[in-house]
Amino acid sequence: MNDFDFLSGSWNVINRRLVKPLTGSDEWDEFPGISVASRHFDGAASFDEIKCPTRGFSGLTIRIFNPATKQWSIYWASTSRGSLDTTPMVGAFDGDRGEFYGEEQHEGASVRCRFIWTRGLDSCRWEQAFSADGGQTWETNWTMDFTRA
Repeated sequence: MNDFDFLSGSWNVINRRLVKPLTGSDEWDEFPGISVASRHFDGAASFDEIKCPTRGFSGLTIRIFNPATKQWSIYWASTSRGSLDTTPMVGAFDGDRGEFYGEEQHEGASVRCRFIWTRGLDSCRWEQAFSADGGQTWETNWTMDFTRA
């Protein structure tokens, strides 16, 4: 519990997103975002909203801690999808690094997905990677570098 307390507050975010994941491409798209996060349930839940004004979309993340398993479930929604993704990314922190795993749809196919959070006081990083071979190899396709606003 309390693993995501570091995220509470306002952040400036630099997004870098791979233009064509799982194609061997190394073309990245970079754009700014503004994120505001809050803690709930005495640290057992976390919520944030990110706005990406130059891309015309916003997103929100809901994180819920399960005290029985000591793991977090992470759910995502965005204005571009218009619905809450009910298949969570699940995982935990070990020190200042958190790893979370789940399934994602990419180009009509199910792929393994991994989030890595690296936390700090005034900066932190989130990254997403896909695996098309069941987790044998990973390709990072989106990073977000946060600095406290």
